[in-house]
Amino acid sequence: MKQLFLCLLMGFAAGKAGAQQVQRPEITGIAYVEIQVSHLDSAVKFYGDYLGYPLQRAAHRVTAQVNARQWIHVKDGLPPSQDDRLLGLAFQTADISAMKAYLTRKGIDVQPGPDQSAIAVKDPDGHRILFVQFPAGKPVSTPAISDRILHAGITIADPVRADSFYAAILGFSETWRGGATDSVTSWINMRLPESTDYIEYMLVKPPASRRQLGSAHHIALMVPDMQKAVDALRFRAGNVPSPRIGRNNRWLLNLFDADGTRVELMEPFTAR
Repeated sequence: MKQLFLCLLMGFAAGKAGAQQVQRPEITGIAYVEIQVSHLDSAVKFYGDYLGYPLQRAAHRVTAQVNARQWIHVKDGLPPSQDDRLLGLAFQTADISAMKAYLTRKGIDVQPGPDQSAIAVKDPDGHRILFVQFPAGKPVSTPAISDRILHAGITIADPVRADSFYAAILGFSETWRGGATDSVTSWINMRLPESTDYIEYMLVKPPASRRQLGSAHHIALMVPDMQKAVDALRFRAGNVPSPRIGRNNRWLLNLFDADGTRVELMEPFTAR
């Protein structure tokens, strides 16, 4: 009996240690969205001159700093025949080594990221998802139209299959779903577990057209005052599309870069 008790005790301790080993590290926000464009000059005009972000330019890419923890990476060289402009979506994690171990234990194929502070995986729809760990940058004071990436949209063919990765493994949780009418579901918002940032499932059956991909794979920037944002854009560029109230009852404004990637401006609260 004593030997049996010791075996059970050792088994419990081993199980507890195993559970601790596979604990998911915190995912604290969207770090960056990486997109591809045909020409960097047009990206500089849109993300720098029009949206107002400070740009760091390097060979074949520019980086727009949104705030101390979020960026938009823009790479040139988009082939004319390539419809998809989304290159990757990165999440900030508190411990990159622990995240790599956690994902590996969950059966996810983990690949090296662009540097030692990042790893890359594929989600069920084939999107390149990165996890990064780096200290926050310095706060920026700029004339940018927004200082927050609120969410990023990605195409999803099967939300149940997507949930097996984002919800079951990463701990994302649904906060809202909607569509063009009450009887149609076209979008599902999935909040990051340790953040108020979220991703938006854009329910699109493959194959998606170039226009669908450009609209679905989008970046949503939060603006506290839509009219103030519209006024600033009109001052910089003259003609600006009209904002509208979306199905989530918030003011929205859709803008598109030269290659058709959508940048959505959104107020954080319901329309007054």
